[in-house]
Amino acid sequence: MATLDIDEVRASFPSLESGYIYADNAGGSQTTQGVIDRIVDYLTNTNVQLGADYFVGKLSTQRVDEGSFTIAELFNAASIDEVGFGPSSTMILENIARALENDIQPGDEFIITYEHEANNGPWKRLAERCNAVVKFWEPTPVSAENPYSVTYKVEELLPLVSSRTRLAAISACSNILGSLVPVEEAVKALRQRAKEKGAKKVEVSLDCVAYAPHRKMDVQQWDIDYCVFALYKVYGAHNAAVYVRSTAMQTSLTSIAHHFLKVDDKPYKLQPGGPGYELVYGATAVVPYLKSLTPEDDLTASFNAIASHEQKLLGPLLHFLTDAKQFGRGVRIVGTSEINLSRVPTVSFVVVGQNAIKSKDIVGVFDKKGGIGIRYGHFYAYSLVDNLRPKLDVNDGVVRISLVHYNTVEEVEKIVDVLKEVLG
Repeated sequence: MATLDIDEVRASFPSLESGYIYADNAGGSQTTQGVIDRIVDYLTNTNVQLGADYFVGKLSTQRVDEGSFTIAELFNAASIDEVGFGPSSTMILENIARALENDIQPGDEFIITYEHEANNGPWKRLAERCNAVVKFWEPTPVSAENPYSVTYKVEELLPLVSSRTRLAAISACSNILGSLVPVEEAVKALRQRAKEKGAKKVEVSLDCVAYAPHRKMDVQQWDIDYCVFALYKVYGAHNAAVYVRSTAMQTSLTSIAHHFLKVDDKPYKLQPGGPGYELVYGATAVVPYLKSLTPEDDLTASFNAIASHEQKLLGPLLHFLTDAKQFGRGVRIVGTSEINLSRVPTVSFVVVGQNAIKSKDIVGVFDKKGGIGIRYGHFYAYSLVDNLRPKLDVNDGVVRISLVHYNTVEEVEKIVDVLKEVLG
């Protein structure tokens, strides 16, 4: 397996030259120079409306079209007609829910997780509008010693499936727990159980926002219908991308675009406005950057190298937070604490017990010292934090340290040094 040249990696991100340690990457990664260059190039040389017949208009249209090929490759979609763009994953999923409204019957059931509200809220609101039923796939602890060691188990998903199941909304990776859901296994089991129960039509909406920076997506292998991720968390600019399976585009969605536009069965059904042209063209630099990470010039090889490096980042952080002294002091990992490929380097924890410390106060020490950026809170996974037991203050939430492949082991050691000052 190829390894990352970390110096070469970091040279691709101009913001890292400052030496600041960015450890809030689940909230947004840094942007590669290639993306920045293409955005500047677009705004400088092709900043006109799409569809015009004059030369610059044609070039602008061509550049934006290139963005679809990039996103199709990242999703491994079967066609560029299955992918589109939007301002955020939250807005895209809300638009999908609106477009699905005519295909939902009273009594239909939605299964959702206690994860980021982007893949929860639209379905809860759709259920209210259509008199559908919402069921929750809840995470459960894996350790008797740590009640916050929760994870999602496929065997606890299946009892929720019934003859009325219409949609399952799953997060491929939790933006708080850092754990990966075995998507292919879960969807296969879900569809098999739904078939046994006699469900007529089941679709799967997958949130890949916390997954896409760390692992390669494969919507065809996963057998899913909808998928979203945010480019600004995958080394790009502030926009998001969507995959819609062609059959879902044709048979499930009603257009929410202007009534006079002939959108046929393409993603424009979900794009009532422009996709942010310069940002879409900027996205075309993401795949070349990722492929450049390994000699194979291949996304699979690059993501394997990323995953391998990220295991090295997890080591010193989880070893410190889970040692006997810190456990006795009241430190509890929120999620699983194993260092393996079933989790990414997004680590959340709380300090509870007689010597409890507010998450806000821990982060405050980092803010006061400067040079390192981490955060606290519920990170829009409000229901997840609110349903942890023993109950936490949902607004104080958890301390989250989220790393990606451009972080170094040396940076993690500096983070641990500050934690030692705070926790003792």
